[in-house]
Amino acid sequence: MRAWTAPEIPTLPAVGPQVALHDTATGGRVTTTPDGPAKLYVCGITPYDATHLGHANTYVAFDLLNRAWRTAGHDVQFVQNVTDVDDPLLERATKVGVDWVELAERETELFRQDMQALRVLPPDAFVGAVESIPLVITLIERLQAAGAIYQVGVDLYFSVTADAAFGKESNYDRETMLRFFGERGGDPDVAGKKDPLDCVVWRGERPGEPAWESPFGPGRPGWHIECAAIALDNLGSTMDVQAGGSDLVFPHHEMCAGHAQVATGAPYARAYAHAGMVGYDGEKMSKSRGNLVFVSALRNSDIDPMAIRLALLRHHYRADWEWVDEALWTAVDDLDRWRRAFALGAGAPAEPVVSEVLTALADDLDAPRATAAIDQWVNETLGVAGHLADNSDAHAAASLLPVLDAALGVAL
Repeated sequence: MRAWTAPEIPTLPAVGPQVALHDTATGGRVTTTPDGPAKLYVCGITPYDATHLGHANTYVAFDLLNRAWRTAGHDVQFVQNVTDVDDPLLERATKVGVDWVELAERETELFRQDMQALRVLPPDAFVGAVESIPLVITLIERLQAAGAIYQVGVDLYFSVTADAAFGKESNYDRETMLRFFGERGGDPDVAGKKDPLDCVVWRGERPGEPAWESPFGPGRPGWHIECAAIALDNLGSTMDVQAGGSDLVFPHHEMCAGHAQVATGAPYARAYAHAGMVGYDGEKMSKSRGNLVFVSALRNSDIDPMAIRLALLRHHYRADWEWVDEALWTAVDDLDRWRRAFALGAGAPAEPVVSEVLTALADDLDAPRATAAIDQWVNETLGVAGHLADNSDAHAAASLLPVLDAALGVAL
């Protein structure tokens, strides 16, 4: 599956600090120390509807990590999946009377357009669930050899007790795990399972549903094993950061880790990073509630995508927050002020701002702190416009523009 076109990123004269992140598994701050290319997996979309701002918040957040690693001097291997066959997609296709393949392809293309407009760096490998089926089959066979797979009817399940580290990523108690498992696509009440938390890795064929041949009979992959198989194939046994929205902490990332760790005997990820949830009208933004603000709808309303990105950057990636329309109009006005200040060429001294932006982003992707540094420079620059102060920097704009683009992903 193809990704989207990469924006040109300017080369920075300064090298940023090593990146520290909050690690969900330990609950503490870890400094990432990639051995070779920094390896990042960010869980992708199930393409049954357009990209909303909750999605965009997650992908812009971890785009900052990609960029911060690069400014620190690391190459990056970035992998993302597309769950282009799954229950929600099939249900939506049936409901609207559209072929599920056509729906998946259409919404995946819209996602590409949204990500390109927001200047999110594309993954090196953008892999669909359908094309990963051979990888999934191979991984299931490895788990079978390890004694971690059993059959219930026509379905195959992974035994969570096979992974000695199960539960160490989320650190949830069993009651919380069971609640989230039921709410987030799991099937804790299926009769015949060894443990209610065991998850399906191969869903046997059902009437009217797509299916692929396998050594286990016709069927399709479970959700969690799809990501584990793609990650192992593209990033090896251990990645630097597994990332996604906080609603993926359990069961998705816990199960992915379990599959991979039983198969390889190695830790799945050195750190787990999760973006907060975005609310609208008092509820978490979600397709089931219908309280969505779509990136494509904003773009089609002639909203500058850079204003959308800036509105997202005003919030720390780990925070849960509420989208309000006024924030977008504020970002539009802020972007106009930024452009007026940069158009002057000269301005307030740039060097302290460059240092502050790169330091802030290396400090757990603190985009609000980084954008505040730009705001301060803009205010000082516009304040001295026409009568430049003695300490003005004649090349300030030229020094800061590459940082704004390379580190924050905002192109003026």
